[in-house]
Amino acid sequence: MTSPQEETRTPPRPGVAMALVPVAATVAILVGGIGILKYPAELMLIFAGVVLSLFAARYGTSLAQILTDMGEKIKRALPAILILLSIGMLIGTWMISGTIPLMVYYGLELIDPAYLYVLAFIVTGIVATFTGTSWGAGGTIGVALIGVAQTMDVSVAITAGAVVSGAYFGDKLSPLSDTTNMSSLAAGADLYEHIRHMLYTALPSSLLAIVVFLVAGNSIGASSVDLGVVEGTLTELEGLFTLNALLLIPPALVLIGSIMRKPPLVVLFVSSMSALVLAVLVQGFSVADLFAATVSGFTTDMLPDGGAVSDTLTELLQRGGLYSMYQSAFFVFCAFFFAAALENSNVLRVLLGRMIERLRSTGGLVATTLLSGFAIINGTSNALVTFFLVNDLYGEAYKKRNLHPVNLSRSMEDSVTITEVLMPWTVSGVFFATTLGVANFEFLPWAVFNWSGFAFSALLAVLAPLTGGFGIRRRQPDPEPEPESEVAER
Repeated sequence: MTSPQEETRTPPRPGVAMALVPVAATVAILVGGIGILKYPAELMLIFAGVVLSLFAARYGTSLAQILTDMGEKIKRALPAILILLSIGMLIGTWMISGTIPLMVYYGLELIDPAYLYVLAFIVTGIVATFTGTSWGAGGTIGVALIGVAQTMDVSVAITAGAVVSGAYFGDKLSPLSDTTNMSSLAAGADLYEHIRHMLYTALPSSLLAIVVFLVAGNSIGASSVDLGVVEGTLTELEGLFTLNALLLIPPALVLIGSIMRKPPLVVLFVSSMSALVLAVLVQGFSVADLFAATVSGFTTDMLPDGGAVSDTLTELLQRGGLYSMYQSAFFVFCAFFFAAALENSNVLRVLLGRMIERLRSTGGLVATTLLSGFAIINGTSNALVTFFLVNDLYGEAYKKRNLHPVNLSRSMEDSVTITEVLMPWTVSGVFFATTLGVANFEFLPWAVFNWSGFAFSALLAVLAPLTGGFGIRRRQPDPEPEPESEVAER
């Protein structure tokens, strides 16, 4: 029989030296296994989760508790998982309706190859700003832009980096974005003050991205693009699909529904249904083809002359469907097992708690917040959980230094929101790699907005003593209470 003292006793925590052991093992498994040896990310996450679970068990946390926490995380992430599957359905239906082929057609006809990369950044950014979702922008206009790059035979990796940069630029600055709302909420900052404060890092990183994409685009040159292939693809698209303005109804519904702040799942479903109607009325596909494209993805065999489709268009058109996102959905389960094991191991709290005690400057505090946010999102793969965990760790430290909450909320966005997509073992990373068909480490160097946003945020904090605190906002002092005598007289 246990005593009341034993029942309420806090489980022991590992020391700093001991906490470094599972962290080093986890980094070796994730970076070495996924990044270097190219082993399946799902399996590496399970292995890392097992290592952390054994470590957590050493300090009194059972596997049952870890699995319970994993279930809670999946429960909270269920809307995101459903959106993930809905994007797959959306791509399949937009493909069979001719909506994405129409976007590719207009892109090939109107876009100068030299400006493809910079337009990919700008157009995706506009769509993400209006819709408030990086996934939606990447899964719709991003897919079409990748198709344009494939047809022009220009760098798909740079195009994907531009799409990712634009998607996260818009997502970060959109008041409709869930991460923008939740980061400000977690830090206790006003939403619009938070968005304005992010301009200090978003503007320079977006300008840098534009310059990089312009330079990269100008290096293409007209001779680098096979205009014969482009003309052939345009002619082939006209022969395979009936292309007219009606096919823009599905993306228009997504845009309107997002601006009106309708539930994302409802918006995506309505858009998909409208695309299926257009596939019958405009393209003449059978009901069986509609169901197949929705579930398994569109294939060129569904076309009247499917066997004669060129390799270029086959690679472009054959994608989408619910099944295309099953691997990503399974990945979420593996990621949350790892996240639950990491959280229960307490290693991050032990290591970061000791670091916070040693911080002596504002620059050091912000830089540590950025590094911690990056480390935690790579462990939890859930931005919303990471925001509140970062606030738990650093919120009081920001208050003690008289720093306004927008500094913390911006640090969250610059270290969590825009970096998650860069790593192949995160949910967003898997989504974009699967949807765009480009590996994370291939588009990472070209996701200029994402990595430079992190760098500019750290730079502002480090240079604050030299710049008079430019980009660092202090709290306004509380008004002094009026003397009781004056209050009594009034």
